[in-house]
Amino acid sequence: MATAMAATAAERTVLEEEFRWLLHAEVHAVLRQLQDILKEASLRFTLPGSGTEGPAKQENFILGSCGTDQVKGVLTLQGDALSQADVNLKMPRNNQLLHLAFREDKQWKLQQIQDARNHVSQAIYLLANRDENYQFKTGAEVLKLMDAVMLQLTRARNRLTTPATLTLPEIAASGLTRMFAPSLPPDLLVNVYINLNKLCLTVYQLHALQPNSTKNFRPAGGSVLHSPGAMFEWGAQRLEVSHVHKVECVVPWLNDALVYFTVSLQLCQQLKDKISVFSSYWSYRPF
Repeated sequence: MATAMAATAAERTVLEEEFRWLLHAEVHAVLRQLQDILKEASLRFTLPGSGTEGPAKQENFILGSCGTDQVKGVLTLQGDALSQADVNLKMPRNNQLLHLAFREDKQWKLQQIQDARNHVSQAIYLLANRDENYQFKTGAEVLKLMDAVMLQLTRARNRLTTPATLTLPEIAASGLTRMFAPSLPPDLLVNVYINLNKLCLTVYQLHALQPNSTKNFRPAGGSVLHSPGAMFEWGAQRLEVSHVHKVECVVPWLNDALVYFTVSLQLCQQLKDKISVFSSYWSYRPF
């Protein structure tokens, strides 16, 4: 019995030393690694032109689709904003070429990129508040920090991977419709969003439903991408989507950011798992 108790005490001492080392050394090593990774992610969102405080550089992306050549063009991304758009749309009915371009005095802020960047900044802030001199006293304290950081990283990732679901009236009321010069024709709607590492542009062509139409009018709900036949009411008119054109382009630095989010989340989870192993031991071993 005495031998068993001595062995248990020795085992406890070893585990306590390992846990102390985990709290005082390895946790901070992981926090440093996380800060380095997230700072790299943050730089992807900034893309300065000259010096860290300079304006974001402009990047041109050619829009393409394997399914249609009805829409062609170039979008110019400057940090978290679309600064220019130059789009040609071939109208299906008469093959007329319609040119769409942004007003020179306007930029369209991409809320998804702004939000993702803000969540990354918040994660970095949480980590920076626990510098090398900070002494973690319990595993629960580390778990709480990891949960808070992971929440911000998950939100950042979700903003890029989950575009907003909008109704057609919401798209029609968007300020994006007022970005173009000349103004968009009344039978067109345009939406721009981020999906994973891609910048997507969707053009909806509309036609008015006649008051005596025999079609059963059923307003469409919210969606990332509406289909032909979707109906909605705008002003005094009932409208239906006749054609949908979606084109997109890959933004390499968005892919980099998503990879950094994934690696950071994995590091957080690995640290949580290590802490949980010790917490489990303390919970089930009598001392």
